[in-house]
Amino acid sequence: MDKVFINNLEVEAVIGIFQWEREVRQLISVDIEMDFDNKTAAKSDDIKDALNYKLVGKRVTAFIQKSRFQLVETLAEKISKIILKEFPVSKVKIKVSKPGAMRGSDSVGVSIVRP
Repeated sequence: MDKVFINNLEVEAVIGIFQWEREVRQLISVDIEMDFDNKTAAKSDDIKDALNYKLVGKRVTAFIQKSRFQLVETLAEKISKIILKEFPVSKVKIKVSKPGAMRGSDSVGVSIVRP
């Protein structure tokens, strides 16, 4: 299956389990990989036949900005459900990272795959 992806979509959100995390917006990075058959779009060269990654990115960004989850696991799950419900994809892989959340690492987070 073909893949359409968005890498390092950076959005500020309220996320975390500590009190201070509930009071500030933190940078979240999201990678999205979606299974989508690109043959028709490649043949027609028409955006109407493609998976419009700009629309996916805008929808996910708007959702994250309004969210107030404690866990990145919850955020990843909710993002996957939105994409699978609202866009014509058969499978999605979501990686949610919190840059700088743990001393000594670039980022921490989760990666999930949902059919």
